[in-house]
Amino acid sequence: MSAVEIEQIRIYAYVIGMGVVAVIFYGYIIHLYRSEKKGERDYEKYGKLAIEDELDSNILEKNPKLDKNDKKE
Repeated sequence: MSAVEIEQIRIYAYVIGMGVVAVIFYGYIIHLYRSEKKGERDYEKYGKLAIEDELDSNILEKNPKLDKNDKKE
């Protein structure tokens, strides 16, 4: 293999890799949009959490796994 062939393979791999990353990224954005529209999650709360972060602030969501552990004790 010559250096030119290796460079072409590297370029093809880069373009294909960036395409895969773009598809995954846009798929994730669509997932977030749909879950917020269905009412499964409210991402506005998480945005406010970064601004209003204090020790005595309210819990956003209850974790069902933690609730099960609390019942056992």
